[in-house]
Amino acid sequence: MEFIRLTDGADPRYARARALYNRSFPFHEQREEHSQLNILGVPEYQYLLIYDGDLWVGLLLCWETETFIYVEHFCTFPELRGQGYGRQALEALGRRGKTVILEIDPPADPVSIRRKGFYERCGYVANPFLHVHPPYHRGIKGHDLVVMSCPKALSQREYEEFALVERWYGKLKKSAGFEAS
Repeated sequence: MEFIRLTDGADPRYARARALYNRSFPFHEQREEHSQLNILGVPEYQYLLIYDGDLWVGLLLCWETETFIYVEHFCTFPELRGQGYGRQALEALGRRGKTVILEIDPPADPVSIRRKGFYERCGYVANPFLHVHPPYHRGIKGHDLVVMSCPKALSQREYEEFALVERWYGKLKKSAGFEAS
């Protein structure tokens, strides 16, 4: 498993990556296009294409700090799901030696329950903190999410550090031309 980082929206792979992103996440969970393009060059932000040899299998969009990696968006091409690529990508990310944090919808329907089970099988644990993800679009409120982490649950201090950093990324969104209401 290999990650190839995109830092420029003019890269010919970006259009196909954006198409995968658009069909993999509901609108309220998608970063606005101009905001996405403006943060591609931010050092902490990584827009990663996931490859298995020559086969492009998906996307992993994350923020890396000194102590943890926050996975903001993660998906594989629908036709490749169920073949172990997601697990392999998460294992490769985990080999960086930092806590990996991600958010999922609360498990309330068959899809969200299955997604939570996938992450648990990959070694992630749900954390007990009430968490609202900040909105990506004007006129849409933040939404409740479950924070999961690997290789262990977060302490209160670790969660607070994550939440603080997530708010800092929100400020980056504003400086990139995005203002949530």
